[in-house]
Amino acid sequence: MTNLGAMKAAARADGFARRAPAHAADPGTGAGVLSGVLAGHRGVPLAGYMPIRTEIDPVPAMAEAAAHGPVGIPVITDAGVPLRFAQWEPDMPLVAGAFGVRIPENPVFFEPEILIVPLVAFDPQGGRLGYGGGFYDRTLEQLRARRATLAVGFAYAAQQADVLPLEATDQRLDCIATETGVIDLR
Repeated sequence: MTNLGAMKAAARADGFARRAPAHAADPGTGAGVLSGVLAGHRGVPLAGYMPIRTEIDPVPAMAEAAAHGPVGIPVITDAGVPLRFAQWEPDMPLVAGAFGVRIPENPVFFEPEILIVPLVAFDPQGGRLGYGGGFYDRTLEQLRARRATLAVGFAYAAQQADVLPLEATDQRLDCIATETGVIDLR
């Protein structure tokens, strides 16, 4: 493991350690803050995610957005390739996909212009660390090459680090919504 790889692993471990108690104490206010960010983009195709482990839950904000336009969730098709996004509706039946992430049984794919991005840690400059597979970095790079794509990080405030070890391929967030507010970097 390179020095940068070791630094990222340590930052992820720290992010997980801070996320777990924040999740246990979650007041449920984060989705309302996220809805406020999305309200200015009604009708714009967006993708959220189905939370796993101790991730903050965007589903209530996604359900609200679905009343105004298309909403999707990520589908992992293979290691090392960008995510695809399947249309999602509240209460639709889902099945287990790669890594146990829930996906539609019969996915209908589309390209979002806004991504609600899960993360392990973030910094106030828009840096983010995920689980280390690079899925969101590759996806954002691909989408941003085609059109303007807004990346909204969604996390607990406790997941903020002062600075994260990043490399050139790490895609920056445009804003970060937490249960306590929004950091807008646009």
